[in-house]
Amino acid sequence: MVNKPSPSDWYYIRNIEELDSPSLVIYPDRIQSNIDTLINAVGDLSRLRPHVKTHKMAEVVQMQLDAGIWKFKCATIAEAEMLGELEVQDVLIAYQPVGPNIKRVLTLSQKFPQTRFSVLVDNQDHAKRIASVFHNADSSISAFLDIDVGMHRTGIESDMAAELFEACETLSGINPIGLHAYDGHVHHDEKKQREISAIAVNVIVDKLYSQIAKDIEVVVSGSPSFPYHAMHKKYTCSPGTSLFWDWRYSTMCDDQDFSHAAIVIARVISKPGSKYICLDLGHKSIASEMSFPRVHFLNFPESKQVKHSEEHLVLEIKSNESINIGDVLYGIPMHICPTVALHESAFVVKDQEVNKSWDVVARKRKITI
Repeated sequence: MVNKPSPSDWYYIRNIEELDSPSLVIYPDRIQSNIDTLINAVGDLSRLRPHVKTHKMAEVVQMQLDAGIWKFKCATIAEAEMLGELEVQDVLIAYQPVGPNIKRVLTLSQKFPQTRFSVLVDNQDHAKRIASVFHNADSSISAFLDIDVGMHRTGIESDMAAELFEACETLSGINPIGLHAYDGHVHHDEKKQREISAIAVNVIVDKLYSQIAKDIEVVVSGSPSFPYHAMHKKYTCSPGTSLFWDWRYSTMCDDQDFSHAAIVIARVISKPGSKYICLDLGHKSIASEMSFPRVHFLNFPESKQVKHSEEHLVLEIKSNESINIGDVLYGIPMHICPTVALHESAFVVKDQEVNKSWDVVARKRKITI
């Protein structure tokens, strides 16, 4: 039987029958609690540079600005433009711009002169290309050196980074101001192993920091490693998932005190056979890059997810006799970041009722620039 939430359940929505499905739903009071937890963990607001890729919403950024956070990190030019529109003081685009995106970043910096934008670089020849575009426009762009500290996705090897930093200092049009060391490989199930791996990252970064011997900003930390880097007082932390918190991290990182602040709602649309039900929660509304389960249903946890397609999610259960077409399921995504990007807007719950929505404005690849 699908359990019907009661007013004592944190995710309860009084006017759920007015809400279409599938939908993304967020709880600002819980987002605010997560913002407060981030701030308390680092103690110093200058050591926080939250990533906006999880939520992509101007209203969530404004909540952080209201809390005194003034530095942010993003992954796309659209996300950076959203931050520029909000007159954010300092924005790191955690991506090395290539092709036409170099000129798009130039346009971005010209449109929002009140914001200091930075990009990542991890290659000397490409740093020259970026510098040339900005120099030819009588401009300059700040840059963080992207360091590969173990994830092996992007970044230069640490023993070559000091040389790259020095080379960038000689270029007109680019200004190296820091290091970026994302440790996305630190997502072990065991808390102790996460701590050991995070410390290993700090050892690499500490050595490089001493080699460069300049007053630079060092940006570290994904969400799983956040508590360990938060204790390392020299460096800036850039968690993202922590703002909404998903089921994967809540089960893996039980040492972190964040609240789930975003859910998806789905409805039963069919009962094929006697042991299956089908929901309207397809690939287009929940992240599906991982293996099952893709979502944890708060009011129906005993179900097993067995089939997933564009518009459908099939659950296997003992018997569907007590299930009704139209029953509502409330689910916490296993991976919240790409789930949010599938939705044009999120419905906002206040006092247990949905009365407005916030646009996921930066899910677009391009806003105006």
